Amino acid sequence: MKIKKALICGISGQDGSFLARFLLSKGYQVFGTSRDAQGSSFSNLTRLGIKDQIHLLSMVPEDFRSVLVSLRKSSPDEVYYLAGQSSVGLSFEQPAETIQSISLGMLNILEACRMINEDIRIYHAGSSETFGDTKGNPASESTSFHPVSPYAVAKASAFWLVDNYRNAYNLFACTGILFNHESFLRPNRFVTQKIISSVKRIASGSKETLELGRLDISRDWGWAPEYVEAMWLMLQQSEPEDFVIATGETNLLKDFVAVAFDQFGLNWEDHVRQNEEFMRPTDILISVGDPSKAHQKMGWKAKSKMRDVVKLMIENEK
Repeated sequence: MKIKKALICGISGQDGSFLARFLLSKGYQVFGTSRDAQGSSFSNLTRLGIKDQIHLLSMVPEDFRSVLVSLRKSSPDEVYYLAGQSSVGLSFEQPAETIQSISLGMLNILEACRMINEDIRIYHAGSSETFGDTKGNPASESTSFHPVSPYAVAKASAFWLVDNYRNAYNLFACTGILFNHESFLRPNRFVTQKIISSVKRIASGSKETLELGRLDISRDWGWAPEYVEAMWLMLQQSEPEDFVIATGETNLLKDFVAVAFDQFGLNWEDHVRQNEEFMRPTDILISVGDPSKAHQKMGWKAKSKMRDVVKLMIENEK
């Protein structure tokens, strides 16, 4: 049998690293890109013990020639576009970089695949942020978009580019609209990892106070290693379709914090303070997904819910 080849754009992040491990377990030859493959540490790949099994390439997603070179070097059967600025909060400070790295990067991937090999299957990492606030109603594939951050605007734009190329050129291109998914590979700029790291230090005797923004927001939190399997499943379908990937359960950030402190027998209210500095100009109050299509068509269902995610992050935290 021919060995399948996959190109993961943005392999150094949480999802890229877990996806690389998953694809290697499936027998794939895996290529991964970073803006500077020689200068990047790829610490997540090292932590998962797979760095030596990856063919690393330098690629700047906004540079069309760079994208073409990476595709020609890897000759992939599947491309996973996970690159781009990934922080909602940071997107308010760096809106142009966010839009370019996500939207223009995705456009370059689509156009390059169209030119080189129309049989390449393309996955785009969409985001639940594109839905905005659905007033507590679970968002499905038919829910309209109402982005409320530069990051969400960029992801919405990339979604429609994928839809356009799929319809105009018959490319096998699809978007996974992923709700929040966490792991021990999250950097500390993500609130979930900030919480877990702070709780562990406080439980070890640190006198610090954990400072957070809004505690009344609700999110649908899942476990990242399960979500990368859904990405792969989308590219194994007979027809390209978009899928919402979520647990279907939403929880307050306050409850996430409480569960984390409770793992060490601590009362969160004794150690947490709200700080307006961490509040965004706009924020989604309630976010929850309807993953029924993914279960029906791909057999995918989240095994880990918020409480499981907190425990898994604590157990695997550095």
